[in-house]
Amino acid sequence: MSDAHAETGELARLDRAILNAFQGGFPVVERPFEPAAAALGDRGVDVTAADLRERVASLDDEGTLSRFGALVNAEEIGGTATLVAMHAPEERFDEVAEAVNAHREVAHNYERAHPHLNMWFVVSVADEDRVRAVLDEIEAETGQETYNMPKQREFRVEAKFLVDGPIKGGDVDLSHLGPEVTPTDRRTLTPAERDLVVEIQGGLPITDTPYAGVADAVGRETAWVVETIKRFEREGKVRRVGVVPNHYALGYTENGMTVWDVPDDLVDEVGPAVASLPFVTHCYQRPRHDGVWPYNFFAMTHGRSEAESDRRIQRVSEKMAEYWDVDSGDWDSLFSTEILKKTGIRLDERADANTE
Repeated sequence: MSDAHAETGELARLDRAILNAFQGGFPVVERPFEPAAAALGDRGVDVTAADLRERVASLDDEGTLSRFGALVNAEEIGGTATLVAMHAPEERFDEVAEAVNAHREVAHNYERAHPHLNMWFVVSVADEDRVRAVLDEIEAETGQETYNMPKQREFRVEAKFLVDGPIKGGDVDLSHLGPEVTPTDRRTLTPAERDLVVEIQGGLPITDTPYAGVADAVGRETAWVVETIKRFEREGKVRRVGVVPNHYALGYTENGMTVWDVPDDLVDEVGPAVASLPFVTHCYQRPRHDGVWPYNFFAMTHGRSEAESDRRIQRVSEKMAEYWDVDSGDWDSLFSTEILKKTGIRLDERADANTE
């Protein structure tokens, strides 16, 4: 028996090792827990495949994980998503939030601390033309203007949350295991691929043979599921396979969206530099809105305390200062104060619209 049950009140050593090792790079093979356990053993964390699978299941049941499985890159599956900001007057805040959240196209909605743009939500649609229609509906229902901020360039999407404990450096990358696959340049999905995407978007079954469970659900052979998920990794349709932590459960409660007015001719240099900071989870270029929103660069950080969050934002500022003279009016940090809606991006309609 592992030492996973030996500690109470906080994460055990094995749990911490799992979280640090497998937020990506989990093997896509028929029995993945066996090589995963062996890799932990090579790093001084002795565990059997059965105990490893049991601990992943327990972490999932307890809410320490959001899920276990493949993190699907929705942008590569079809359709589009965009970030939108608006002002919700304090006396009508709940009314406006209810109207926004009633739209099924709204996947996430956060209240953020800002004197004007205090509501930030994500619109996900199968047809890009539908974005404007949704925003028109929201404006008509609320009487408030919306500010669409679609991603113009992505520098990083790497939301990993490490904890103190074994394997401090993060990933144990076992993504090289599995069948040899040849990526395609095909942008559309086959009907079978569509069924696979919809099946795995919420996670894999936590069994000795998770890919066989998926195969049963979609009516395909296990080898096809393994090969297709492996190919999706190579093609970018799957960002990574592994454990997906609930960062709030790990204590990452400080969610800071730092925004910057970066000189346009420096974005190409600044973007990769800021994205290289290990604690920056999302990093994008987005459009300004004249007279309302002067910022064109977003870098998301998370911290386990206000002090840690402040230190991380300071490091972003120091990195920025290597490229241009940053003035206090050139940036801001918007912390989330309330989650108003968080349903996740539903991929079924977007996949349907992109299926041959």
